[in-house]
Amino acid sequence: MDQRTDVRLSLPSKGRMAQGALGFLAACGLQVEKTNPRQYAARIPALPGLTVLFQRPGDIVVSVRDGSVDLGVTGLDMVAERQGNNGAVLVLHDALNFGHCRLALAAPEEWETVHTMSDLAALAQPLRVATKFPHLTASFLKRHHVPHSLIQAEGTLEVAPAIGYADLIADLVSSGQTLRDNRLRPLKDGVILRSQAVLIANRAALQAHQRVLALARQLIEFIEAHLRAMDHVAVVANMRGDSPQAIAQQMFAQKALSGLQGPTISRVIIQDGNPNWFAIHVIVRREQLFQTVAELRAIGGSGVVVTPVTYIFEEEPARYQAMIKALEGEKRRRTKDEGQSSLSLEGLGEGPASPPSPGGIEGGPIQGARK
Repeated sequence: MDQRTDVRLSLPSKGRMAQGALGFLAACGLQVEKTNPRQYAARIPALPGLTVLFQRPGDIVVSVRDGSVDLGVTGLDMVAERQGNNGAVLVLHDALNFGHCRLALAAPEEWETVHTMSDLAALAQPLRVATKFPHLTASFLKRHHVPHSLIQAEGTLEVAPAIGYADLIADLVSSGQTLRDNRLRPLKDGVILRSQAVLIANRAALQAHQRVLALARQLIEFIEAHLRAMDHVAVVANMRGDSPQAIAQQMFAQKALSGLQGPTISRVIIQDGNPNWFAIHVIVRREQLFQTVAELRAIGGSGVVVTPVTYIFEEEPARYQAMIKALEGEKRRRTKDEGQSSLSLEGLGEGPASPPSPGGIEGGPIQGARK
């Protein structure tokens, strides 16, 4: 039985999602070091005590759900399909900004009258649908009143209609080129789920182990700070003026020069001793850069220097606050349920309920879970 003390983070092991995860973490300042490319374990020097594992995206969700892994980066599509109904998987960040795709229904191009879900339902006959996402696909088809039978398949699904073992498919689509190459057409309103990479955690591990909670916070902090910084640049310029306050008023009168809270303005020491030169430093949105430079020039700015921003840390990330709120809500719910159970037993004359065993009603801890 596993009595581990490390905190585990699982990343995708292969494909574009794996490359995206490693690149994203590196951009966040969380470089993954893997000494042996054949090993399925690594570390992140910036996060001591964290063991990095590599799994298939779907297996990551199952491992986090079962508690053998504490944290994971995988696709929202896999989370929605495999997280189960027990609330064990908590999504900490739902928009890591890579691994974008959509789970969509696609029909053969030769079905000239079928373009929407209504058209599909109007066929009024059971349709064979090949998919790797039976739960999401079945739910979507039922909502649109489409008679169907599911064919769970692995590997390439696009050939299924051509070789005759399915009528249409529900599969992940990025550009749609593979569908076109196989003479398939996505339905206009047939998007089941829009997906991208997400950060997930085991709810019980967050509640029971301070190390897991602390590392989850560090991950959220780095990720949020990096994602916010991606949309901004730092601008430094020299400007003449009578005082920092006078220059600030000129800047506030422009549209793009207010910065996050306002500009930083400091005196420039120059050789001729002119006291009226100042340096201004402001953080602006990347898409407003050209407007920013033009406005600085208009009020006398010169020597404009632009640099990328690595991090912008907030006072406390909203997603960290959401995580704490979710954990506290679960704790209150469990306390309430235990109280109601106790009152129910007392009303039957059996006295207070006995405390459950460490692994719940059915026995010991789950294999691979933290003890």
